[in-house]
Amino acid sequence: MTAPGKPSTAEELRGVGLRVTAARVALLDTVREGDHLGVEAIAAGVRDRVGHISLQAVYEALHALTAAGLLRRIEPPGSPARFEGRVGDNHHHLVCRSCGTVADVDCAVGHAPCLTASDNRGFSVDEAEVIYWGLCPACSSTPDDRL
Repeated sequence: MTAPGKPSTAEELRGVGLRVTAARVALLDTVREGDHLGVEAIAAGVRDRVGHISLQAVYEALHALTAAGLLRRIEPPGSPARFEGRVGDNHHHLVCRSCGTVADVDCAVGHAPCLTASDNRGFSVDEAEVIYWGLCPACSSTPDDRL
């Protein structure tokens, strides 16, 4: 049961004009409960919930849900695509150079300051994508075996 005022996953799908299927509901719930999941992890989560689903069906559902604005696709350079349920804001990401962990981070100051480009060259900017690179706490505290 959902909290009063919060639409169910099925209602959200209907609200953006998508057909409600068990696979789409499971996929959306899997991504929202996960943490910047890749396609294989999403497929495994959906299979745990509804049984067999092809990888192609997962890709098609991810495309539809992303196009509808229910999911966000991120693809840090050198990393496979990942998906998240945090949409509708202009947050950014921290990526660990060692293990690939991805974490959300809000804009540095106030309301989406990075939407103001120093020179927008006539573009009407509505989103900025910033990726902060470094080492996560676990990798920062691990001795570097490569030295």
